[in-house]
Amino acid sequence: MSIQSSAETSGFYYPNNMGRIVLQALEEVMGRNGVNALLTLAKLRHLVNNYPPNNLEKGFRFEDFGAITQGLDDMYGPRGGRGLGIRAGRSAFKYALREFGAVLGIADLAFRLLPLGMKMKVGINTFAETFNKFSDQMVRLEEDEVHFIWVIERCPVCWGRKTEIPCCHAAVGILQEGAHWLSGGKSFRVEEVECIAAGAETCRILVDKRPLD
Repeated sequence: MSIQSSAETSGFYYPNNMGRIVLQALEEVMGRNGVNALLTLAKLRHLVNNYPPNNLEKGFRFEDFGAITQGLDDMYGPRGGRGLGIRAGRSAFKYALREFGAVLGIADLAFRLLPLGMKMKVGINTFAETFNKFSDQMVRLEEDEVHFIWVIERCPVCWGRKTEIPCCHAAVGILQEGAHWLSGGKSFRVEEVECIAAGAETCRILVDKRPLD
């Protein structure tokens, strides 16, 4: 049994500012009215025009994140939900960089001078450590010859969901934008190949080591 499915209710949280970033990113791609409609559909009316405060207190429930991503699919269909989820994830990375950039410690000159492969490995691993430190999400980084592999053992993006195919589109978007930023503007193929919502033990997202361009 996976870590994720072992509890009837999660008791797991993002800090409030990560929840706030999720909603701000959705607002950037959907507009405020779209987010309000999504929150209403997801039975999260308490968040309508009432985003979590900008602090590190753990107050944004994994169930709520899962309900939001389910709501995107319900509103726009799986294909539309996927597109919006990825776009919101990319936007969320930009907000998170402003919020956590100083904590990450990967914007200084010494980091910038690393070779691309090392920069990508260190950077993606630092992203994982940030989630592990500040939230109840559990992530580790693996790799093979051609991929960095982002392994989520406890995933808020698909929490409580049952799907036929991988559905952690926001996480894919975050890694797409993260790789773009780490590499100084290059694009990388990022694909979720296993998902807890689709019956896997973990969510596994592959990030190509070589850029597309």
